Amino acid sequence: MHGTTILCVRKEGRVALIGDGMVSMGSQIVKGNAKKVRRLGDGVLVGFAGSTADAFTLLERLERKLEEHPGQLTRACVDLAKAWRTDKYLRRLEAILLVADSEVTFELTGNGDVLEPTDGIMGIGSGGAFALAAARALKDVDGLNALEIAKRAMDVAAGMCVYTNHNFIIEELPQDPKDAQASAKPDARPPDDDATPSVAAPPPTTAPPQKAE
Repeated sequence: MHGTTILCVRKEGRVALIGDGMVSMGSQIVKGNAKKVRRLGDGVLVGFAGSTADAFTLLERLERKLEEHPGQLTRACVDLAKAWRTDKYLRRLEAILLVADSEVTFELTGNGDVLEPTDGIMGIGSGGAFALAAARALKDVDGLNALEIAKRAMDVAAGMCVYTNHNFIIEELPQDPKDAQASAKPDARPPDDDATPSVAAPPPTTAPPQKAE
């Protein structure tokens, strides 16, 4: 059911959601480059572990909830978990979702759980515990951003979990889209009021030539 690894890392205003690409059936590898991390709209990232068909059904339900409650990821996730727990059809779906936006990260399960991490890091799937432990160990390392931590942690998980490979799919988010746009613009500084404009010096005057007597 959980034969994959999905990891979300949040650090210094950046969010990285990463997942491997392995699809297995029993002891057989069926596919190695599946896309288990997706972007819903402009500001919501979703990764899934478990049955692909069941996960897509849940993704469609989550999209509807986000359309009903735009900009309210918490409410959309709670409504989905409530329906997942009580609906006779949804209760049979075997998958786990990891959902994140610029502010919060949630793990959604069929038991009605809406779990939020205290440190901004969360992992699911068969290698989720390995990736989570590695990411927590790397979080306080200076010079490593969310994306670098996620990649290194997933390398650790892929080296330990037989259901996780190194074909990573990654999605990122800034904390505020306006900040990302502002950082892409050139730095425009206001003119200095105390600065005096430069005045071009007049051309040098030359004395007229004198006649030789």
